[in-house]
Amino acid sequence: MSGKEDIISVDYEIFGRVQGVFFRKYTQAEGKKLGLVGWVQNTEAGTVQGQLQGPSSKVKLMQDWLKTTGSPKSQIIRVEFQNERKLEGLDHTDFKIIRH
Repeated sequence: MSGKEDIISVDYEIFGRVQGVFFRKYTQAEGKKLGLVGWVQNTEAGTVQGQLQGPSSKVKLMQDWLKTTGSPKSQIIRVEFQNERKLEGLDHTDFKIIRH
């Protein structure tokens, strides 16, 4: 065991009542709290999507948070995770909210 945890990246999309309920703000705060980088944005389809990057155990914690918690007024119906891959280094330096 090297003791070094894999750095991974995963894309996500959250379906349900996730716009107009501060979902992006809470997602950004939770991501930063866990030491992750990436981004989050609303889509025209009414979902929230983004990307998480960081140590695999922290990304898994964030995935659980996205599936079960979200913002206080959100209603999460479904979450899809795609394109999980190992990284040599992080593509982002911060956790950003992207506004169109």
